[in-house]
Amino acid sequence: MLIRLLLVVLLAASTIAVPAAQEGAVYVAYYWRARPEKAAEYNAYIREYAEPIDEAARRAGAFDEVRTYLAPTRADGQPPDWTHLRVFRLKDAAAADALSGALDAATKKLRTAEQQKAASERAAGLRDFVRQERWTELR
Repeated sequence: MLIRLLLVVLLAASTIAVPAAQEGAVYVAYYWRARPEKAAEYNAYIREYAEPIDEAARRAGAFDEVRTYLAPTRADGQPPDWTHLRVFRLKDAAAADALSGALDAATKKLRTAEQQKAASERAAGLRDFVRQERWTELR
């Protein structure tokens, strides 16, 4: 009897509907912190190096748009956790999963290996990665 009850419970559990994956836009947010006294130089790096790569990836269909936000000044005078927030709006979760590869592909189309290495070294002196988040809209 106990085995029969266990089988019924297992069968019932296997038929419970699992929610479908989130449909619609997905946002991938990258938080960065500019190093002390490097915010202006990091802003220039974003404009001169990252934005052309972003635009190439966007034209290739990797994402819908990207925006860069600057952290507000804290009332207590302490430095913020992050200084720059870059948010990519993508059509769905699959596009979000493919974002990193799409940005890498755009980089390889626009920059030589030597340019990529130099930019990576430059960026390492300008900013530190804080965190990445993935958001969805309430529908």
